[in-house]
Amino acid sequence: MTREIPLTFECAGASLVGMAHLPDAPAARGVLIVVGGPQYRTGSHRQFLLLARALADAGIPAFRFDYRGLGDSGGAFAGFESIDDDIRAATDAFLATAPGLKDVVLWGLCDAASAILFYGAHDPRVAGAVLLNPWVRSETGYAKTQLKHYYVQRLVSREFWRKIADGRLDIAGSVASFFGTVRTASGRRPDRNAERESGNPLAERMADGLRRFARPALLIMSGRDLTAREFDEAAAASPAWRALCAAPTFSRCDLKPADHTFSRRDWRDRVAAWTTDWVRALDD
Repeated sequence: MTREIPLTFECAGASLVGMAHLPDAPAARGVLIVVGGPQYRTGSHRQFLLLARALADAGIPAFRFDYRGLGDSGGAFAGFESIDDDIRAATDAFLATAPGLKDVVLWGLCDAASAILFYGAHDPRVAGAVLLNPWVRSETGYAKTQLKHYYVQRLVSREFWRKIADGRLDIAGSVASFFGTVRTASGRRPDRNAERESGNPLAERMADGLRRFARPALLIMSGRDLTAREFDEAAAASPAWRALCAAPTFSRCDLKPADHTFSRRDWRDRVAAWTTDWVRALDD
């Protein structure tokens, strides 16, 4: 049996709403789910709710919450790069609610994974991080990813050629979109110069956050997701990320059939099982 305890707690003058999922047996480590998207604490197709319940059923306390300006929480939404205070306040509330809890693993999808890397090094109560399809979006990087992974797949797709044969495809619009993507990927426009010279600044900041975090991290990646592919491209081009991904404290799991939010039950269950096993193994 597990208990689900609704909570309200304060963050910078705003009232935040969360839900603790607590197993009967006390545990020293829990999982704090940081919502990405921006998204409501339940998640797409109840993703975060079901993950929290699966963890609690496995004996791992879990906590999910709405940060400022989202869901049922008050305050103004400032974006994923400005939620350090929200994560800290949620960690405080989680530890105060779960008897025997000593530290937490932060779990986040998309820009929540990015936010975790900005926060983790600043809180010694964070024992590890689970990062799913991290967000490293840049216009140039995304355009290159589209060319490499989206357009190539379309050209070998039977459905694509069937649409052409049936007259269901806006050929002129598709061609214009393709060449617009090529221009963006090439970085020829003046406002692309700084990005081209510095690589992917967001990805490099995230790498610096993980380097300073210096604790175990698990990367879970979808196979059918351009956000995941953009991260892979940015990481492959970054000496800092290549070194971090080769570190003994860094693990990776790939679910090749899955979409960005792991929307099928078997995909969701696989993510929950990987998370459970990894959290349990942290002290081994």
